[in-house]
Amino acid sequence: DDAGNIYVNIGAPSNACQVQDRTKGSPGRDPCPILETAGGIWQFKVDKLNQSYPEGARCCTGIRNIVGLDWNRQEKQLYAMQHGRDQLHDFFPDLYDEKQSAELPAEEMLLVKKGSNFGWPYCYYDEFQNKKILNPEYGGDGKKQGRCAGVDQPIMAFPGHWAPNALLFYTGNQFPEHYRNGAFICFHGSWNRSPENQAGYFVAFVPFKNGKPSGKYEVFADGFTGRAEVKGPGQAKHRPMGLAIGPDGALYVSDDVKGTIWKIAYRRQ
Repeated sequence: DDAGNIYVNIGAPSNACQVQDRTKGSPGRDPCPILETAGGIWQFKVDKLNQSYPEGARCCTGIRNIVGLDWNRQEKQLYAMQHGRDQLHDFFPDLYDEKQSAELPAEEMLLVKKGSNFGWPYCYYDEFQNKKILNPEYGGDGKKQGRCAGVDQPIMAFPGHWAPNALLFYTGNQFPEHYRNGAFICFHGSWNRSPENQAGYFVAFVPFKNGKPSGKYEVFADGFTGRAEVKGPGQAKHRPMGLAIGPDGALYVSDDVKGTIWKIAYRRQ
């Protein structure tokens, strides 16, 4: 950030903090002990060596896992992309059908502030109901909010299981004005949307204004899978993974299937 801090996500090694992880019928642990040392974002100093884990300051909690994380220099705010939980239908077929399980929960864009609590493992975000819902491991029924009514909400939601693995605010000058300070997101693609086709193997762009999305997401770069339909992630020829901006303002996109890196540049006519 602008004060010499670095932010580190410590993901939760769990789907929903069950007594037996990813096991049908196993209840959620309440309170969840994972949140004591993971499931959040920690702040460290960039000019200090040999820092230990306890020295970091926990910035926020209630996050299952963040891979895309970026500081917006214009807004002086931290933003993150949340990987939501899995397998609602597998473990709770009486509450969720296969279609619902393919779409839920939403992947979330978060505005992270000191003390934020985004509700994991007790809650997930339902983009169709536009609210946080109580997870069934904690007594939820797909509609009940319970304790989730008071947790922090995402500023934007995306379809489930798309796996947002990179977030980058565009600070270059090469692209048109529309892209300045907007967010590029690398979606790595889903593995568990069956019986629906797998989805989300592309780079998206979200326009920003006054610190929040100012429009719907746009598909910026697509075609990575090399095929019209993907039944399983192993069928994808490429999967977008990382983003970077070059000194000339070009956008670089990496792939973790074949190690390909693409350069995307804009030339004015």
